[in-house]
Amino acid sequence: MPKSKRAKIIHMSKTDKKGKELSQKLFANVREAADTYQYIFVFSVENMRNTYLKEVRSEFSDSRLFFGKTKVMAKALGLTDSDEHLPNLHALTPYLAGNVGLLFTSRDPSAVLAHFAAYTQTDYARAGIPATQTFTVPAGTVYSRGGELAVEDDVPLPHSLEVTVRKWGMPTRLVSGKVILEDDYEVCKEGQVLNSHQTALLKMFGVAMAEFRVDMKAYYSAATQEVKEVEAMEE
Repeated sequence: MPKSKRAKIIHMSKTDKKGKELSQKLFANVREAADTYQYIFVFSVENMRNTYLKEVRSEFSDSRLFFGKTKVMAKALGLTDSDEHLPNLHALTPYLAGNVGLLFTSRDPSAVLAHFAAYTQTDYARAGIPATQTFTVPAGTVYSRGGELAVEDDVPLPHSLEVTVRKWGMPTRLVSGKVILEDDYEVCKEGQVLNSHQTALLKMFGVAMAEFRVDMKAYYSAATQEVKEVEAMEE
């Protein structure tokens, strides 16, 4: 007789312990970094991509970067003046909200801000973000770049992909081994929130609409014990 699912016992102690240990390690690492570096930046990320975040870590190999678990990081810095790790450091914690991280560095703030102001990486959009442009595939033979290139510089879409693009919503048909559209097909409209079929089509046609960007929000100086808001400073 098979065991009843109701009788199955799931032990969560190991998972909870591991999560607690990771949080404690992050807490300790943040405090250690606060004692080591001259500046602490809070940054936010647009269109998060691990690959590009690794590039940032590599570029700032002389610094330390933490991303995720904002509550733990905020607690490590200090939520109030009574539990802050360094004088006035609690003034930085209100910026730890949303998709943000901490950069600990001894590089001059002007150099750090200039670097990230110029740093952007273009990538393919994911579902749930708005389209940055209207993209339409012209009627007739469907080409690999969907009309983005001149016909003489492009190649017809492989016939083997006809079923796939039709599954993603394009009303195509196969004629003499070529993928054909009877009318222009609007894949997306500027400002429209993209779904998974649209993003799949955009990627297949080589249309990148996402921009990975790191925006600095504020930073703390150990020397002055002050927090400066980046936007306010720039204005």
